[in-house]
Amino acid sequence: MQNQNRVLIVDDSRISRLMTRAYILSKFPNWEIDEASTGEEAPEKAKSHGAPMILIDVNMPGMGGLAAAEQLRKLYPTCHTTLLTANVQDATRDRAHNIGVEFMEKPVTEARIHQLIGSLVN
Repeated sequence: MQNQNRVLIVDDSRISRLMTRAYILSKFPNWEIDEASTGEEAPEKAKSHGAPMILIDVNMPGMGGLAAAEQLRKLYPTCHTTLLTANVQDATRDRAHNIGVEFMEKPVTEARIHQLIGSLVN
């Protein structure tokens, strides 16, 4: 995972992916962004895209975000993975912590995305 200015957005909602993309590019216009619409698609996209950062929705049909994040952490342990979810239950937070991924509450906003990425690149 060479280029540090890359991110993979994993979300079954096309609108959510487009909004997150727009938020990232509003402050980081030269970043490369790839998308996956399912948890199953995420590992292959991460491999081919080489993104050092993954933003992944928790609630998706098929393989959910927690399972996908766990798989991604095993495959790419140095990749920074953040779960995006409205599910703020302690069990979800605990599992995210145990997997070794961060947690960002939805709704995703431009300010939250800028803060997250800014904290990683500075």
